Amino acid sequence: MALVKVNDLLRDATEHHYGVPAVNTFNYETIKYIVAGAEQEHMPVIVQFYPGFCDYMPLSLVSAVAKYYAERASVPVAVHLDHSAGYDIAVGGIRDGFPSVMVDGSSLPYEENVALTKAVAEVGAVFGVDIEAELGHVGSGANAEDFIGSDLYTDPAQAAEFVERTGCGSLAIAVGNAHGPYVKTPQIDMQRIRDVRAAVDVPLVMHGCSDIPDEQLQETVNLGMSKYNIATEYFRAMYFSIKKNIEAGAFDGDAFGLMREIGQDMTAFVASKIRLLNPNGYSL
Repeated sequence: MALVKVNDLLRDATEHHYGVPAVNTFNYETIKYIVAGAEQEHMPVIVQFYPGFCDYMPLSLVSAVAKYYAERASVPVAVHLDHSAGYDIAVGGIRDGFPSVMVDGSSLPYEENVALTKAVAEVGAVFGVDIEAELGHVGSGANAEDFIGSDLYTDPAQAAEFVERTGCGSLAIAVGNAHGPYVKTPQIDMQRIRDVRAAVDVPLVMHGCSDIPDEQLQETVNLGMSKYNIATEYFRAMYFSIKKNIEAGAFDGDAFGLMREIGQDMTAFVASKIRLLNPNGYSL
């Protein structure tokens, strides 16, 4: 199977009504165990990295390690750079070897978002790199106003125009979702997803999927969402596995043993999300 293009993977997911977890990483272990979870379930996955973490792990190193594991995986694995807030960051991700890049101009005025996304998509086309964009604004789960009102939600008619004008390959939409932990349980606007799905022909992306109720996530899969960004829950699973194992005392002073042991819980978490986002039992 090995390394695959994000858009090829998402088109297959859209056609067969399953969702692909796009799990954020920040180090070697988080990359390795994402791929292990996908192999356990024999289903695809996307390894993605937030460029704001580049002072912890350089983009070129992340892309190299992620592609190393993807190329050797027994299932389709894609590699993606998440939330590039500007032209230089997005094109830098292309330079550093990411096969797929998100450019996020959602906080800009509409015409500026169009211009930025179009410029990045043109560079991506030259190098064969998939480009994800965002329309509407997915804010912070710490601020209820960012996800409980529809003012920031994606407009379906505008989405159709945006995709046509920019040439983006996939579109992240705002439908009641937000990044990070939620201060209250989100209520995803299912009708908005239906309307956007009917208006555009590119794969749709859901950001801020951690802690959205399971039944809501599964309904969005059946409505045509394809890519599901997950960070908060995965990093939480890692933290609590470390905490559990330290408190148990089995690896007292043994950091190497601890990092190997937490792989079981992290792999299990990724596998559980893959199962959740495959409500119709699709298999490769």
